[in-house]
Amino acid sequence: MNAHVSEPKSGEAAAAPAMAAAPEVAAPVRKRRPGRLLLMVAVPLLLVAAGGYFYLTGGRYEETDNAYLQQVKVSISPDIAGRITTVNVAENQMVQAGDVLFAIDPEPYRIALDQANAALGSARVTVEQLKVGYITAQTAQTAAQNTLAIQQAAFDRQNSLVTQGIASTATLDQPKLSLQQAQNAVATADQQVAAAAAALGGDPAVATDDHPAVKTALAQVALAERNLGKTEVAAPAAGVLSQVASLNVGQFVGAGTTIASLVETSSTWVEANFKETQLGAIRIGMPAEVTIDAMPGVEIEGTVSSIGAATGSEFSLIPAQNATGNWVKVVQRIPVRIDFGMDGVDVALRSGMSALVSVDTGKSTLDKLQGQ
Repeated sequence: MNAHVSEPKSGEAAAAPAMAAAPEVAAPVRKRRPGRLLLMVAVPLLLVAAGGYFYLTGGRYEETDNAYLQQVKVSISPDIAGRITTVNVAENQMVQAGDVLFAIDPEPYRIALDQANAALGSARVTVEQLKVGYITAQTAQTAAQNTLAIQQAAFDRQNSLVTQGIASTATLDQPKLSLQQAQNAVATADQQVAAAAAALGGDPAVATDDHPAVKTALAQVALAERNLGKTEVAAPAAGVLSQVASLNVGQFVGAGTTIASLVETSSTWVEANFKETQLGAIRIGMPAEVTIDAMPGVEIEGTVSSIGAATGSEFSLIPAQNATGNWVKVVQRIPVRIDFGMDGVDVALRSGMSALVSVDTGKSTLDKLQGQ
């Protein structure tokens, strides 16, 4: 077979040399922008400088939002047992110190007071009788001593006659017997005087009301008077009375039974639970700012008054057991008490309200690094 070669067309033959002879066009050169490079370097440096500044100048304030208002809570309970006859308060009522909250039937305690007064009178009469008995014993002692002196003289005379041989020895029997009887009578009288003195507490001249029996009766009278006065239960301080649902007329209450609670409004503080890692810079007496959630925007000046002696878990009924193998470390919190005044506070504060506390330690991070 013969190969067939086709000849190029006239147009294609003219275009090929033209393309080969055309010079190459160079790519455009981009101009460098120094401002962009400067910006890329300056912004990170500025951020690092700003972050370092805030870090070094910060750290002065220790804050926590784990803080709550606290007020004194008093359990209201009667000192005596009895049936409630009068209730003068209602739930969440504001009371003042000395206001009578409720009353207990006083009649049994009036009767007890009358009995104590009667026992006191009887004790005084008994003491007066003991004094009379002491005087009687002294009189009998004196009479026995006089009789002994007479019998002793009679015996001495008769003994002298026997010694001189004027009388026989037999004549001494009767004087000797009478002398012994007189001696026994004196001994008995001495014992009676001692017993009468002992009945008067060893002091025959003691005042009637100083006698132990009378003192006991006086104490019983004082106790009866106290119990009668406790039939009216008064508020120990000003505050808000709560949990009075069980306080009803006709109900019998026992001594010491809690039937209501009084939240004192005169004493308010904040218990802020700081992390243990924050306590290193907190000291008693440092100023603090308290912001209460119920009063947004209002900052109350306070002072750190005390720091807890242990973490909250130490006072729990079931403390954490960290001796096990699956123990996980948890940052503990320590309660810090913040006292503050009520000036400028126009909202009724309630125990348990949430608060934000910021303590001014007076030293920034830079001061701490410099050891100031």
